[in-house]
Amino acid sequence: MQTGIKVELTGKKTLVLGAGKSGIASARFLAERGAVVSLHDRNDVESWPETARSLNKTHNVDLLSGQIPSRFLDQIELIIISPGVPTNTIPAQYIDRKDGELIGEVELASRFLNGRVVGITGSNGKTTTTTLIGELLKDEGIETQVGGNIGTPLLSLVETSTDETWTVVELSSYQLETIKEFRPNIAICLNVTPNHLDRYGSFMEYAAAKRRIFMNQQDADLAILNADDEITASWMSELSGNVTLFSVKRELDTGLFLRGRDLICRANGKEKVLTSRSEIFLRGLHNVENILAALAAGLACGVSPDSMRDTIKNFKGVEHRIEFVAEIEGVKFYNDSKATSVDAASKALEALSDGEEKTVLILGGRGKNAPYAPLIDLIERSVRRLILIGEDAENIESQLGGRAEIVRAKSMQDAVVKSFENAEKGDSVLLAPACASFDMFKNFEERGLSFKRAVFGLNENSKTRFKVT
Repeated sequence: MQTGIKVELTGKKTLVLGAGKSGIASARFLAERGAVVSLHDRNDVESWPETARSLNKTHNVDLLSGQIPSRFLDQIELIIISPGVPTNTIPAQYIDRKDGELIGEVELASRFLNGRVVGITGSNGKTTTTTLIGELLKDEGIETQVGGNIGTPLLSLVETSTDETWTVVELSSYQLETIKEFRPNIAICLNVTPNHLDRYGSFMEYAAAKRRIFMNQQDADLAILNADDEITASWMSELSGNVTLFSVKRELDTGLFLRGRDLICRANGKEKVLTSRSEIFLRGLHNVENILAALAAGLACGVSPDSMRDTIKNFKGVEHRIEFVAEIEGVKFYNDSKATSVDAASKALEALSDGEEKTVLILGGRGKNAPYAPLIDLIERSVRRLILIGEDAENIESQLGGRAEIVRAKSMQDAVVKSFENAEKGDSVLLAPACASFDMFKNFEERGLSFKRAVFGLNENSKTRFKVT
């Protein structure tokens, strides 16, 4: 249970680092509670979103860019750091050396949030699992709200939280770096695979950030772990909360697992079939993992098995996650722009590799210093062509050259046209970039929308195939 204890903010001199969604929400929240607030971003104020710039007039927030002088930092009592801002920045290091506090938006929200919390993290599958858990609880009639890394800042859910509310929160490793007291009653780690190695010094440092989701749990709390993931499984005996495991590879004495096509819960020597793969719209074994984790959370929140089964039957997934876009002249197009890591791209490709059909795979963007070698077996087995885009195209070709024929594309529009040209009837075209989007797009959502627009443009011109302009 979150305490909902209102921390005194009146007159407190605060600095918010980062003028994105999280920073805007933090600055507004602090100002509305009487804090003296400055909002900082490395970019010029003129380039900030209007919602950030307007805080100067609507909430008396001071707007800062460029280097922050130390005489200003001497006055700061509290820094709220946005997830995209590294914790080794000068302001963050400076406040560590004086009697001030550095926290993130999630930690700030937790000090005001009422009710109970389900927290979800993992390298892949967070958004799908978070969304599904929210649907499971809402369909049961439980007072539920969903936010966090999924796109709605947790702070914006504080006012609507009550003692009866379940708040379902997607959490990135960046957000977990800066928690102190945040305590989810149910905490889930879906998996830990190499990601964000451009930010972390090592894979184990990244894994340690993920593990922080469990650090404040108590005996009455629940930790849900993937028994098939070497990292998460190794934490089982170290956690304070009760542990529930899920697995798609083996039957568990206690927990949730896949047997044949049935998703089963076994507890106290009894077992129950909760649903089956024939009732699941989402493709891929990784989505079975996500559903097992969501089912475990639903059961812990008091959702009935029958209600969960109905919800899962109607759950079509979320945008930009192996999202079916269109079928044009026998070629199916899938948007998995959220596949920003090699492991996520592998899971998406594997989900489409369940038959003899081939895939034309669009890869590339801003790399994360992770090797692309884990894709090799899948590429050799199921990929007809690789269409490469973005900053890391040359690096990708150096690692995957010879595994499939490679075609370079100058833009997303060009990539879609060339993927259609290189596909055969019955093939799939999959955007699963294995990279961040920031070299060509504002975010992965914009990249996915660009892909879909290009596909819809193809559809309009499908009678004159390969003549899209």
